[in-house]
Amino acid sequence: MSSPKIVRGRWVIPGADAAVLTGGAVLIADGNVVALDEWGTLQARYPDAEVIGSDSMAVLPGLINAHHHSKGVSTIQQGIVDMLLEPWILSHRRARQGDPRLEALLSAAEQLRSGVTSVVNVLNAGGDADAFESTVRNTMSGYDESGMRAVTAAGFTTQSFLVSGAGEDERFIASLPEAVRPYASMMLPDDSRITEDEYFQVMESIWRQYNDHPRIGLWFGPPGPQWVSDAFMSRIAEHAESWDTGIQTHVDESIYEMIHGPRFYGQHTMLHLNDLGVLSPRFSIAHGVWLTQEEIAVMAQTGASVSHNPSSNLRLRAGIAPLNGLLEAGVNVALGMDGTTLNEDEDMFAEMRLAMRLHGTPILGESAPDADDVFSMATTGGAKLMRQEGRLGRIASGYAADLVLVNLERVTWPWVAPEADPKDIVLFRARAGDVDTVLVDGEVVLRGGMPTRFDLRDTGRALAECLSAASYPEANAEMVAQLLPHLEAWYKKWHVPDLKPWIQYNSRQ
Repeated sequence: MSSPKIVRGRWVIPGADAAVLTGGAVLIADGNVVALDEWGTLQARYPDAEVIGSDSMAVLPGLINAHHHSKGVSTIQQGIVDMLLEPWILSHRRARQGDPRLEALLSAAEQLRSGVTSVVNVLNAGGDADAFESTVRNTMSGYDESGMRAVTAAGFTTQSFLVSGAGEDERFIASLPEAVRPYASMMLPDDSRITEDEYFQVMESIWRQYNDHPRIGLWFGPPGPQWVSDAFMSRIAEHAESWDTGIQTHVDESIYEMIHGPRFYGQHTMLHLNDLGVLSPRFSIAHGVWLTQEEIAVMAQTGASVSHNPSSNLRLRAGIAPLNGLLEAGVNVALGMDGTTLNEDEDMFAEMRLAMRLHGTPILGESAPDADDVFSMATTGGAKLMRQEGRLGRIASGYAADLVLVNLERVTWPWVAPEADPKDIVLFRARAGDVDTVLVDGEVVLRGGMPTRFDLRDTGRALAECLSAASYPEANAEMVAQLLPHLEAWYKKWHVPDLKPWIQYNSRQ
């Protein structure tokens, strides 16, 4: 065992289903947890070990952000206001383009300062093959530089560039006033865009480079079933199985995504994906707000996971996901911030509390998530989604030394009852600003609330300069302004089914 370290705290919280160790400590070496014991015992046994922490800290397993989009600056900072998903996506055409590496670094810093040590970062890149590869590689490089543990789920859109449904873009354009049609055509890709064959070639090249990396990985990230063909989704699943890697996509986020399934597949989307044979424990979805009971059952049967993103769902008026129903059915549920947290603060503690409060039911005796449930979602649920069970999500012998030290000074001020559960104190009261130190693979990557591997202020200045120098896409802004009313009118023509069964189900589940 080389150069052991001891991480100590007033409370060591190994996991949601484990007893809190008061006055405890964690022995780590070679990037792994070796043992948990009382601080005095480990200190006496390893007197020369480096000590991290104090009796004013709580020690937690690293939190896992199971669905994210690394932006560096938020959409609000880009001047893109929150609205329903479909027009919101269109509005992204107004955003200035930043440097993917700098965006990943700043996003990593925000997450580390919130106690997040692992992330599934979903990236929908465009351009030709070279541009796509550059974006993916630079994003992964930024996360690698930060010291964080990250998989990038990279993909691109192959259809439905304007409205949902294979072949619907042409119908939408034909429905537009003649003066508006050129603006719609601006959104369609030209012949230089990356092809599906080029995509797999690029992905294989990157995957081979990072396949043995201890922290950085590559997944497939088709943006959503409505945005790629069935044949492409099947090819992705085949490659993912061959390379033993993961897939993450968006499903049933908005009401219109829910309607898309019966409208274009003749059944709900997860049932269709099951028929395609792409669901498995390596497959995860984000959101799942409008999942039906049948879809939830299929997910439980196939081992597919879901990242619950309550802040994003509220901000984009998507609705409230059936979290209790998912948990009751045995679906693995993780927690994600989606780069769109409720208070624009990327606070994973706030996200856990929102998940718990949002799904509390008003009737005595009905199930509702408690602190242990949401802590599990942010730790072991995320580990299972990332296919890292037995490695991440707990403080236990043999697990990765991904640890978070929370300063308890504000959290416990001015007094805490001795019988109070330390897990409740931390999960109900801690904030991102209370995170003091973060270790990934035993390395301190955040100290005193600041990243250790790069200068946060310099990185922020560099991204600000990059965005300031980027030309404002006036043509795209005009396109968005012209198309938004017609896009909204198009979706208003879709038959919206009686939502009472979903609303009633979700309000209780």
